[in-house]
Amino acid sequence: MRKTHKTNKKEETSFVVELHSAIKPNCDKLTISKHAQERLEQRGITINAARWEQIDEKVQQAKNMGVKESLVLLEEAALIVSAKNNTVITAMNRAEATTQIFTNINGTILMD
Repeated sequence: MRKTHKTNKKEETSFVVELHSAIKPNCDKLTISKHAQERLEQRGITINAARWEQIDEKVQQAKNMGVKESLVLLEEAALIVSAKNNTVITAMNRAEATTQIFTNINGTILMD
């Protein structure tokens, strides 16, 4: 005779929520494309871990508001970020950014 283990729907849902929340932080973290990494290095732009965390939080907020592609303006740099894919696409210093026209952006994040 085979025993079956009964679980109620509430327990299953709770487990799924817990599992998702344990996995989600790693999935939603902002990644830097190879191109963006090269641009950061070429242009001598350094952004510390705490700043990246702030950028990530703002991009997630923008994503929740429906933003797909964002311009992130920092004091030291301008980043083009795909909120949809959680990826930094490219980077430039602020001096370069003042002479650029940004297209296909549906959100801008200004950070001090």
